[in-house]
Amino acid sequence: MTALADFTRYLAECPLIAIIRGVRPDEVEAVGDAIIGAGIRIVEVPLNSPDPFVSIERLAKRFGSEALIGAGTVLDPDDVKRAARAGGRIIVSPSSDAAVIRETWDEGLVAAPGFFTPSEAFCALKAGAHALKFFPAEAASPAVLKAIKAVLPHDVPLIVVGGVKPDTMRPWTEAGASGFGLGSGLFKPGQSAAQVADAARAYVAGVRA
Repeated sequence: MTALADFTRYLAECPLIAIIRGVRPDEVEAVGDAIIGAGIRIVEVPLNSPDPFVSIERLAKRFGSEALIGAGTVLDPDDVKRAARAGGRIIVSPSSDAAVIRETWDEGLVAAPGFFTPSEAFCALKAGAHALKFFPAEAASPAVLKAIKAVLPHDVPLIVVGGVKPDTMRPWTEAGASGFGLGSGLFKPGQSAAQVADAARAYVAGVRA
């Protein structure tokens, strides 16, 4: 299946994206096992982590048949190529950089750039974005997302990222969020795989409540 088809299917099954910023290659498989074992099927390794392309490659080799692995905090088109060569299939950015989005499209990966205003969202869509990351969500509200969603194409997935907790997702979902990106609430450097598994299960239970 294509990366986009897998993204659509996994997001429908469990609308959560794990953001494991700061993960090390020597621990990434155990962390990935904890997250995927809890039911989260989309995992992002931010590029400001230690040796991120090594971690992406290890996750892709171990879990690529059951999860969508990719890169986050992608700011340069060349890093899109590197992520693709490592087995990454989704590219997540904090910004709506058209060059990064176009390179992602050219590589056949899922483009999920960040936006905070309607103008940024439409620029990202024009460049070829498949999904949009509403970031930083803690600086806005579900009412803001609802207002923006009203003017966007209804079939574009909106992923809320920033300050999300297991018990705060429902208002965002009611406002039109398609899913959530989970950062420090799910994983912090130094946590054990067991701690990550507990957090992941809490988020899965929260989004299904």
